[in-house]
Order: sequence, then C-alpha cells, then structure tokens
Amino acid sequence: MMDHQPQDQQRVIETILRPLEKKALNWLAAHMPVWVMPDHLTALGILASLLIAVSLVLTNFSPHFLWLASLGVVLNWFGDSLDGTLARYRKIERSNYGFYIDHAVDSVDEVLIFLALGLSPYVRMELAGLALVAYLLMSIQVFLFAQVKGVFQISFLRLGPTEIRCIMILANTVVFFVGNPVIRLSVGVFTLYDFIAMGLSLLLFGAFIVLTIARARELAAYDIRQQALKAEREARKAARRALRAERKAARMQHKARKARDHNLPVPEASHPQ
Repeated sequence: MMDHQPQDQQRVIETILRPLEKKALNWLAAHMPVWVMPDHLTALGILASLLIAVSLVLTNFSPHFLWLASLGVVLNWFGDSLDGTLARYRKIERSNYGFYIDHAVDSVDEVLIFLALGLSPYVRMELAGLALVAYLLMSIQVFLFAQVKGVFQISFLRLGPTEIRCIMILANTVVFFVGNPVIRLSVGVFTLYDFIAMGLSLLLFGAFIVLTIARARELAAYDIRQQALKAEREARKAARRALRAERKAARMQHKARKARDHNLPVPEASHPQ
C-alpha cells in the first residue's frame, strides 16, 4: 500500500520491518521472471484483497478460513509492495500512473477488507467502519502533506502498511487458536478482535490529530517565512527601480547642463508610455 509516488516527492518510510522488507523486495525484484510486469503484481494485489474479503466473510461457517485470509494478506503484500520495487529495479517507472493507480486500488482494497471484517463473526460492523474511517483519514493525511511539502511519508510511530498486515495475521492466528473471547464492560460487550480494531482506530485517529496540529503549525511558520522572503524580494526590486530612476534623472540633469554649457536645446525627457 502507498508505495508509489511522483519523482519530485521525497519518500519517507521508517518502520520496524523496513530494513528486512527492503532487502526482501530487492531480492524478489532481481529474481522475478522477465515476463512478470508491475501491472501483473498490482492485479495480484487486487485479487488478494478479494481473497481476504471473501475468506473473512466465510469465517461465519468455519474459522479455518482465517488461514486463507492470512494467505491473502501475504499475497497482497507481495503484489502491492513489489510492483513499485520491480518498476524501479527495471527502470520502467511510470510515476504518475503508478501513484494514481496504486492509491486508487488501495482505497478499494481497504474498503473491502474492513467491511469484510465487519461481516465476519469477529468484529462488530460499527468498529470495523470506525477503523476504516481512521485508515482513510491517515491516507488523506499522507496525500495532503505530499501535495503541499513534497514529502511522501507513510510511516508513523515506526508503523506502516506492512506492520498493519502483520498485526492482522497475528490477530487471525490468535483468534483461531484461542477463540475470540467475549469481554463484558459497562459500556457493552466486545470481543478480542473488537479491541484490536478499536486499538488500531485510536492509534490512527490519535496520529491524525497530532500530525494535523503539528503540520499545520509547521506550514503556518513556513508560509510566514515565505511571505517575509517575498516582501524582501519586492523591497529589493523597488529599491532597484528607485535607483534606476535616480540614475536616469542624474543623466538627464547632466545632459541638461551640457546643453546649457554649449547653448544647445535642452532635450526633453521621454515619458513612459
């Protein structure tokens, strides 16, 4: 998810698994068959998201479909993360196309997966929807900052899309072996997977609020500096114009004195049109 960006943007991905992930992706790109193209991997990522969604819905009949959902998560990582790496490795990047398609597809994938979680027996639909809103808000945060600052940052608190995938696989594994315990609180009844969804939502909402405030202050200070620099440039331009006008007046005065000294007609100053 979110692995493409236009060439004029700086990429920032600092996550827990990034060093290992980068080595794995580079190795896979170097050993990928020639006939495999980035678009094939993007299509695989889409099909993997459908596999995840269908498997989660089918867990209503058997928890064994959690393993199929986890396989879909791995295939989604493979296709979605490797397509950009392969394009860069082969130097066949289509940055604008890749950025657009990758994130359009990601948006559909996220909706499918979170809604399928809500349709599974493990997460309440309202909590799955809340997690989806939080994830989409963070996606918007990424796009906005990339637009205004040219910095494409998809990692927060050392977590990124790959870490979220790992959390989902871990949650599937735990729920399969220990079940989905029900926890009764004064505010309602929740399952273990509900708490995972709520924890993810709170983390993403918190990151969105903190980043919005911090980046708004940063951008406000940046705009003030830019306005000050613009005012300085305008002042320098005005000073240069005044200096040129002063020099022109001095030259005209010099010509007038020479004309008087030689009893010649005084040349008229040309007026700007």
